Amino acid sequence: MNAKARIYPRPTNKSDIQPRKMDFEFDEAIPRYWFGGDQFKTLLLSALSCTFPEGERFFVRSVRHYQRDIQDPQLREQVKGFIGQEAHHGNEHEAFNNFLESKGIPANKVSDFVLRGLKWQAKRLSPERQLAKTCALEHFTAMLAETILEHPEMLEGMDERMLPLWLWHAVEESEHKSVAFDVYQDQVGSYWVRASEMAVTTVEFLGFTIFHYIQLRQGMDDKRDLRSVLRGMNWLLGKPGWLRRLGRSYRAYYRRDFHPSQKDSRALREQGLARLEALMTRLEAA
Repeated sequence: MNAKARIYPRPTNKSDIQPRKMDFEFDEAIPRYWFGGDQFKTLLLSALSCTFPEGERFFVRSVRHYQRDIQDPQLREQVKGFIGQEAHHGNEHEAFNNFLESKGIPANKVSDFVLRGLKWQAKRLSPERQLAKTCALEHFTAMLAETILEHPEMLEGMDERMLPLWLWHAVEESEHKSVAFDVYQDQVGSYWVRASEMAVTTVEFLGFTIFHYIQLRQGMDDKRDLRSVLRGMNWLLGKPGWLRRLGRSYRAYYRRDFHPSQKDSRALREQGLARLEALMTRLEAA
């Protein structure tokens, strides 16, 4: 299957949210530190990837719990697209995490921890809270995704063979960024639950990302690169400060009238898809 066929697949539902089955393969020649040879950036994105397979399955379960009760036909179709996209995200990042393991990055250590943690939360959180947590995490992933699409320089230095995975994931996260939120508003609707769960999830997201990064470093044979850490903190919080730049979009979530679609990102997605097609075509021809 060529790049264009994968990026513009035949519709599987009656919405504009369509899953793309990419079947990425990761060349063994790709170096361990595939993000510009930098340990911090590589392990930070690896830590995020390690959470994706089980995290995406959690998102699907939280939305699927309400699927039969949704009356809006358009939202029902969008949920099908959301589930399809998230399922493929989990599969592709599982394959990527296996690649990380082959490079001596202990991805399974993190993914096993995430699985245990999500099982613990599933037993203790109500379906409403689980869906609110999904909405919060979907907002984080959409913010990061649209930053990648709007500022391709954020991933400057990444091995070109890795870029399609992150670019594809970014496009689809932007595409379905409203679905879990719309299901929540339709089936739950509580502002207090939504806002309070975002506050809790923010602490968890930041804290566990740092913890998973440390887990990866401690499980490797070259545990320390302090210069990389200092450069990485500047990359996140100084200049360009990609994490710091998310502040305005993050705060918007706490508005009572917030909705993810208030930021129209269609043009960004089209640009991202065009870039993805050109990149994959070039790589496949190489």
